[in-house]
Amino acid sequence: MRILSTAAPIALIDPSELLRPEPSFADKSLSKFRDYSINEDDPIKERVRKTYEEMHTFQTVEFVKNQHKKWRRFDHFKAPIRDALEKLNDLVDESDPDVDVPNIVHAFQTAERIREDYPDMDWFHLTGLIHDLGKVMAFYDEPQWAVVGDTFVVGCEWSEDIVYRDHSFAKNVDGSNPKYNTKYGIYEANCGIDNALMSWGHDEYLYWVLKHNNAALPQEALAMIRYHSFYPWHSSNNYSHLENQHDRDMKKWVQLFNTYDLYTKSSKVPDIEKLWPYYESLIEKYIPGIVEW
Repeated sequence: MRILSTAAPIALIDPSELLRPEPSFADKSLSKFRDYSINEDDPIKERVRKTYEEMHTFQTVEFVKNQHKKWRRFDHFKAPIRDALEKLNDLVDESDPDVDVPNIVHAFQTAERIREDYPDMDWFHLTGLIHDLGKVMAFYDEPQWAVVGDTFVVGCEWSEDIVYRDHSFAKNVDGSNPKYNTKYGIYEANCGIDNALMSWGHDEYLYWVLKHNNAALPQEALAMIRYHSFYPWHSSNNYSHLENQHDRDMKKWVQLFNTYDLYTKSSKVPDIEKLWPYYESLIEKYIPGIVEW
């Protein structure tokens, strides 16, 4: 895919600051985000736990390969980016303990906070807006455990820092397969995260949709989209044995993005209709016309 140059230069960022977001990113204490404690009397916590238990049971190498075959035909529907975004009005992410509002609200919350801090990096604003667009799979008979939630590498042993790791993989058949249950599994040292097989979800799907439709976003944006849910890697620094230099270069951008993806979640709803003209201009610039999904 040809990556077009951006209008504004990419600013340098300080990696030492990326995992220490300011409290102003949130309406609640930062320690309250990503609370995956188990409480059977809390309906949201139970919804989240059950979603991950199904994900970790059924996301196998075979399943992921079949999903690539199914979804990378890009024959499910055709629609411009705005139409796909508006579908998210009807989607609440069942894996997310931090928000219980339609996903389109979170999309604009993320984009607007990025725009406030990086006003000259319009591709970054658009990345914030569209990063969850792969969740449209949920409207085409995909269960949410194959659409939402944190991602991980399949084909090698599961990281200790995966959500609910101590019990949720008990029924996953790859765990008893010696081809897949070792540190490297089917991979070689420093093969590159881009060459690993990720659990299937909205991150991976949207990445391939953008590549297929020749989106003019820079590689930093594509990395943010593909790996923003890969918490064991970008937040816990797991899988370093698979990393290459390109991964290390991209990780700081994914980490930067996640301070906006996570810590903008709140009950404050932006004026979406007022904001549409600006974001439609970015869509026209970077991902114009009808998109094959």
